[in-house]
Amino acid sequence: MIQGRLEAIWVKRMKQGPMDPQEQVSLVSGRGIKGSANQGGKRQITIISVESWADTIRDLNANVDPAMRRANLLVSGVNLKDSCHRTLAIGECEIYICGETQPCEQMEEVYPGLYDAMKLSWRGGVHGEVISDGTIEVGNHVRWIS
Repeated sequence: MIQGRLEAIWVKRMKQGPMDPQEQVSLVSGRGIKGSANQGGKRQITIISVESWADTIRDLNANVDPAMRRANLLVSGVNLKDSCHRTLAIGECEIYICGETQPCEQMEEVYPGLYDAMKLSWRGGVHGEVISDGTIEVGNHVRWIS
């Protein structure tokens, strides 16, 4: 079974606030990341992939830190494209993918052209609901389970 890896974690303390890097976080079923500004709903957690981010910044000929995307998790080795209604396992936790995350205009403030570049081929990542409690940490295995 091919597995990916959790490369980075960021937590947003307040809406439009900074994204704080973390080595590990607790996930709460039906809520999201403990301590995050985004709780409940279908966008409890957002995920981008190393590969899509690399394609995006290569197309822009830019050097933009993936933390600027403002997602919660950065994964490698798993394809997020067309992953609606699938379940992603990260360590001992499961996240049900609800949809594609569209970039917001704030991305244009990060780097000119980033907003349009992220609209291509699911480059904005995905969002989902936490369906099992637990702790995840950088380095955990990531895999599709459905």
